[in-house]
Amino acid sequence: MNNNKPNNSAEKKRSFFARLPLIFWQMLLLVSLFLLWHVLTSPTLLPSFYFKDPFKAAFFFGEPLKVLERLWRWFIDGEIYPHLWVTLVETALAFFIGTVLGVGFGLWLALSAFLSDILEPYIKGFNAMPRVILAPIFSVWFGLGIASKVALGVTLVFFIVFFNVYQGVKEVSPVILANAKMLGASQRQLLRHVYLPSAMSWVFASLHNAVGLAFVGAVVGEYLGSAAGVGYLIHQAEGVFDINTVFAGILLLTAFALILDWAVTWAEKKLMVWQPQSNESKHA
Repeated sequence: MNNNKPNNSAEKKRSFFARLPLIFWQMLLLVSLFLLWHVLTSPTLLPSFYFKDPFKAAFFFGEPLKVLERLWRWFIDGEIYPHLWVTLVETALAFFIGTVLGVGFGLWLALSAFLSDILEPYIKGFNAMPRVILAPIFSVWFGLGIASKVALGVTLVFFIVFFNVYQGVKEVSPVILANAKMLGASQRQLLRHVYLPSAMSWVFASLHNAVGLAFVGAVVGEYLGSAAGVGYLIHQAEGVFDINTVFAGILLLTAFALILDWAVTWAEKKLMVWQPQSNESKHA
């Protein structure tokens, strides 16, 4: 066992150094986009092609240096922490509850053909509904606190997880099922060793999208009615035409969405150890 640890450490180091060129090009693209943004919105570096008054470009599209300055002041002054905490709590709760409900109902209906046939048109109808319009209704039902934002986020996360789990169970190979039943596997054993492993790959595929949707639910709810949260700050900034603060809030939400997506990828690597190495390397 001790001999494997140095090998694993060496493999991780080789993997990191192998990804350095990719990281370099990704960072170069990011810096280039910020430089392009800075040049196109600066009245002193490049005249605007779209506005007679070059200062209007900065008014409509913001200035990256001022956006970064706003982010810096948020964290240094501590103004952003209570708002960010509210948004992250709402997002985490919506993500967790929506995922649990999606996995549970997906497995339940996939293994019950009769109930699936009965509920199928209703589920498709709810899924087709533009669920963002439910935000004002949830605000009336649950108030302007965290509960209404979590409820909206759950409706967004639930269906994407549900349909992926449902499809994953339906895609189980009949040959594998027949062999397991022939070996005397019980329904619980089939669920644990056949259905769940088949559905897990579909679950993690959906979770990467669900992270963004959980943020959408939280921010849209805050935007429509709240007293705290990053969405609330963005809404307040729009009211006074402070485009730099709006972009600062958008960048902040994007950064934390990427962090949560990385966490999902990390959990996927730890839990999906049975996947072929080629699949793992894609997410490395």
